[in-house]
Amino acid sequence: MNIRFYNARILSFPTDTKEAEGKKENAAFAGNNHRFDLIQGELWVRGNRIAYIGDGSDLLRTGQKENAAKPHWDREIDAGGNVLMPGFKNAHTHTAMTFLRSYADDLPLQEWLHNQVFPKEAQLTQEDMYHLCKLGIMEYLTSGITSNFDMYFAPLPCAKATADCGFRSVFTSGLNDFCQSLPEVEELYHTIREMSGRTGFVMGFHAEYTTSLQLMEGLAALAEKVKSPVWLHNSETAREVNECRQRWGKTPTQLTDELGMYAYGGGGYHCIYLEDADFEIFKHRGLTAVTNPASNLKLASGIAPVKRFLEEGIPVAIGTDGPASNNCLDMFREMFLVSGLAKVREQDALCIPAEEVLSMATVEGAHAMGLWECDALEEGKLADLIMIDLKQPNMQPENHFVKNIVYSGSKQNVRLTMVDGNILYEDQKFFIGTDPNEVYRRANEIIRRMQ
Repeated sequence: MNIRFYNARILSFPTDTKEAEGKKENAAFAGNNHRFDLIQGELWVRGNRIAYIGDGSDLLRTGQKENAAKPHWDREIDAGGNVLMPGFKNAHTHTAMTFLRSYADDLPLQEWLHNQVFPKEAQLTQEDMYHLCKLGIMEYLTSGITSNFDMYFAPLPCAKATADCGFRSVFTSGLNDFCQSLPEVEELYHTIREMSGRTGFVMGFHAEYTTSLQLMEGLAALAEKVKSPVWLHNSETAREVNECRQRWGKTPTQLTDELGMYAYGGGGYHCIYLEDADFEIFKHRGLTAVTNPASNLKLASGIAPVKRFLEEGIPVAIGTDGPASNNCLDMFREMFLVSGLAKVREQDALCIPAEEVLSMATVEGAHAMGLWECDALEEGKLADLIMIDLKQPNMQPENHFVKNIVYSGSKQNVRLTMVDGNILYEDQKFFIGTDPNEVYRRANEIIRRMQ
């Protein structure tokens, strides 16, 4: 479809620093390493890509001279002065775990995982996971999330749900001693990448404490074979790190690095208990740390050293973790917690600007997933975007758009979510090819069967 947004305020995240420095006439917001421009005017979507961003004064350059001013539109949307911005990127989650929302709460990680989660997951069918993922995708859309980085022991039905809904997901394997095998992971790598233009796959495994040395070595070799980054749950709890030291005499980061995991990059989820040598490995290998503040709080795992990551030049992205450990899939809540927890941890109210947090939730999340064409609103890039409603009490007055989004924004402000040029959510209605009531019915049917 060809869609024109007009009367909009477009929050742009320039990827060219020199170009950004030259845009002094625009309202600009500067974080530690990122700059954001606010452009007032129009944004055009043609097919699945952004065709134009500007104030309308240079429309002739966007097409043939005689037709540029009056192109054909399938729809024209008056943004009403609201903000268009890149969609949020949920950089770590387990979408199919929606069935465990509010189940087995108030337990520490190891007990929660081994005694409650794994036994329930063993009862799931492939069809169950397909419908449960649809429920999660719907929640992503309401939170302005346009793509997710998903890890699950059976990613194929989750990828099919993504493809059928029109959503965008990158998957990584949950390989461990209890599920999947190296040949299965290699097959998933090719199958999911070929499933649609919106499904990707990179190598990964669950965690050091659930995965044998033989499997980890095999995955490192497989990652080298297909030239893939590697991802895992890394240093989520003090117990995890201590037990890894007892087994191998080194931390999970040091062990996986010595196994040759990171020839093509990657990173870790959680990354709370890192040593000085671990930070050096992250820097040397170009790894990304994905912080999951709500889940870490709920499981009493700890608070990630986000300030140090930024000081060391290590990219940080944000994930919700799964709906079983969070329990909601809300990027607004995560952004506030990233900022607030860092300030408390460091006893420094200035340690992380709101602009940097917003970049983590959008730009850095996209880069962590390899979604380089979805990281910003720029001409030629994929049209994965959201509209933020400013006509709500929590977004007024308009002192600072970015700070409003990070500190006071909520799901109520998401008017529209577009993925790959298609509107999948608008004004509390879903356009994913499935009746929401059917999704809810299926989810409740699944949990009743397990009781």
